[in-house]
Amino acid sequence: MSSSNKNFLNFCVGNVGQPVEAQVHGALEDMENRLKEIGLTLESVVKVDVLLRDPWDIPVMEKVFRERFAGKYPARKTIQTEFAHVGGSDGLHVQIDTIAYKKK
Repeated sequence: MSSSNKNFLNFCVGNVGQPVEAQVHGALEDMENRLKEIGLTLESVVKVDVLLRDPWDIPVMEKVFRERFAGKYPARKTIQTEFAHVGGSDGLHVQIDTIAYKKK
């Protein structure tokens, strides 16, 4: 999961099967919980790759990011993808992978 001061988290998901906004919150909660385990917070996140089933959900994702990152946004790449996940179109809509940096 980590290399020197960089920490890599993948497959952050949550609230699968719920609306997209709830899934973005769930993915960020999953990320926060995993970061806490290594003494980091969302403020430590420097880059995210957001995988979305539907690119028209980008404004929803951006709304949640504004709420959760409080103006200190990481670099972001958003990718459209079809998830091979149980539930099909009613299942997984959002996955976030991230790089966080731990200052010495």
